[in-house]
This record gives sequence, C-alpha cells and structure tokens, in this order.
Amino acid sequence: MSRIRARVTVVGAAALTFALAAPPLVAAEPGAPAPVTVEEARLDRAVPQEILRRSGFDTVAPEFAGALGHVRTYQQAERAVVRHASSLWDRAVDRAQGRGPVRGDLSRDDDRPLYWARLAMTRELRQWEDGFGLTTGQRDRLVDRLERASRGQDSMNLPAGKGVKRIVMTGFDPFTLDRDIRISNPSGATALALDGTWIRTADGPARIETAVFPVRWQDFADGTVERTLRKQLPKADLFTTVSQGRVGRIDIERTNGAWRGGFGDNLNVSRTETVPVSDPATQPQWTTTTLPYAAIVAAKTGPFPVFDNTAVTEIPAGSTTPVARPDGPTPGSTARAGGGGDYLSNEIAYRATLLRDRLGLKIPGGHVHTPVLQFDAANTTEITDPVFVKNRLEIIAQVREIIRVAADAS
Repeated sequence: MSRIRARVTVVGAAALTFALAAPPLVAAEPGAPAPVTVEEARLDRAVPQEILRRSGFDTVAPEFAGALGHVRTYQQAERAVVRHASSLWDRAVDRAQGRGPVRGDLSRDDDRPLYWARLAMTRELRQWEDGFGLTTGQRDRLVDRLERASRGQDSMNLPAGKGVKRIVMTGFDPFTLDRDIRISNPSGATALALDGTWIRTADGPARIETAVFPVRWQDFADGTVERTLRKQLPKADLFTTVSQGRVGRIDIERTNGAWRGGFGDNLNVSRTETVPVSDPATQPQWTTTTLPYAAIVAAKTGPFPVFDNTAVTEIPAGSTTPVARPDGPTPGSTARAGGGGDYLSNEIAYRATLLRDRLGLKIPGGHVHTPVLQFDAANTTEITDPVFVKNRLEIIAQVREIIRVAADAS
C-alpha cells in the first residue's frame, strides 16, 4: 500500500553479559558478494523462519531476489531496492493498522515480521551476484538505501499549514536476541501502529509520523538519528523517542547522558566511550527533556504506572568515581548514565534533544521508556501467546495516550 493513501486513526491498538566486539567484516572485492552480518545470520534459526511464515512475510525476500535478478545497472538496482524496501515499510504499517488482507495467524500488532523480513532482504543484497561489477561502496550504499526506506526514515510526511499539530515519534528493533530470539520491541510496534495516524488534541488534530531505528552502535555513530530528524524537527510541534525499558512501568526520562556503557548491540559489538557527535568541542555532558512530564505523570494514560525519572549516574566534578544521583546531575559532572541508562535508548534521547538544542528549537521533546514486553510465564518456547499480545496492545495504546496528553499540555 502506498503512503500517499489516506490513513485512518488507530483506535486502540537484561541481564546479558557484555558482548565482545565482533571482528570487522572482510571487505568484498568489486563484483563479489559481501559476507552476511551476525544479525542476518540469526535468520537461519527456527524462530525467525516461523515468524516470517506465520505473518506472510516469508515471500518478501524471494520477491526481492527475483527483482534483483533482472537488474543490469546500478541505477536499476537502486530503483529496485527503494521500491521493495518502501513497500516493506508500507506493508508493515498497513498490517499493524488493520488494512489489507490478513496473512498468517500472528496478530497484526507484531513488529517482528518487519524486522526479520528486512534482514532477509539485506542478506539477499549482500549475497547478490550482480554480474556488472558492483563495487563494495555501491553495495554499501544500496544496503543503506534499503535500511532507510524499510524503516520509514526517509518517508516522514508531516503536513504543512495551520490548524494542525505535527508529531514525530521513533521506535527500535528487537534486541537481546541471543538471550531470547522470540523477542519483540513494543516501541517498534508502536511506531508501526501510529505512523501516519491522526489524534485529536485540545487544539485540534495532530498528525503522527514515525520511524524505526536499528540497535547498532555504528549506525548511531554514523549519524542515522541526525540524518533522519534534522529535516523533521524544525517542522514538528512535539517529538518523542521511545524504547523498551523496565518491567511493569513507563518512565519519562528527565536527563540524557553523553556516555556509551558497553552493552552488546545486535551485531554483538560493544562500545564504551563518550557518545560520538559532530563538533565534540561543544558537546554537553547532559541534555534534558522538554516533554511536559508533570502533566504526563498526572494523567490516567493506561494500566502501567508512569514515572518522572530523574536519576542519573555521574562522575562529580573533581572526582574519578561514578556516583548514582536520584535527582539529576550536579554542575560540572561527567555523564556515566542518563535516566534511560547508557545504552542506545539513552543515546537516541541524547542525540535527538541535542539536535533540538543545536537547531535552536523550543519544541517539547524527550524520551519515553515503555515496560518490558513479556510472554506468559508458562510460555518458554512459543513465539506468541495471549498475554504477550495483550501486553503489547496495552503498551501501544498507552504510548499513544501519552503522546496525546503531551500534545494537549504543549
């Protein structure tokens, strides 16, 4: 389904040991297939194949491979990549929002078919024997185009004109897949459920546009967040980055820190360092939410308790030892964790709010941490169950209501 078609408003919709950095991929010679990634290699397991089959998304990669088989030039390859990747994003959004035929028996709110189908496509693209001398750089650019188009990153369509509010929301892929490969990410599911939808606020209608981001340190260092949001935030009236956080609660993260804590990403790569950004000489240690957190916490938005989370971990000025602070950072301190921790949840919040500040924008924006999406306690093997689906639908609905409250208060 095309994104230009009118959309309807959605009515309802770890403990892991630090992973060692994976060895770099071997550079491919011009015309030679590239090696698959750690993330793509997980496709061969039974659970991803079952998710693809039971959602009807198992046809996505074979259809894409068939299209590549007719390509004879780089320009043709680029067109095929963008067409099929954009179609995947639209199909996932349509499925989440109840449009189109039902394929398979997985609930429509499931974000995992998009994730695994995208990986199946990027693997096809890396292994494609093109026949016309595709260079390593060209293949990398095609993978980048596929990633961006299949995540909604290059197709946000905030409406112009007066009388309407414009809202940007972002989610994430599933992660910690080596702990439990069945995992889903409610922030990604929420992004699919809300993309292109309208909500009614006290000041009139508001349009929500969304995108999903990878759980990979290098993509963030390469500027994927800034590249996606730089053109959108000046047009927006409100933005919120969203990710999966703690069990049984929602947190509005007050402060974000400029530190990467080393937790392994979806490539099993670890990074422990200051968050790498452009112009590091002017980089602050902390950024702050401008979401109306008091109004959000006070509102009845859904079944999960909502907290204004002010905690951080810092190295105080003049010290070398990290200290946990329940009420935010002290002057001159060095960040070691924001309210949202020291992983990519904190980093996307840091990058988005830093971009807001560097652009001189006064709009409300910040991070929302959802509850952890859990299976029924008795389910240790099946890819879905009624508790799992109910939990995800409740999170989607509550995040949507939090966005509405934030828009009203702003």
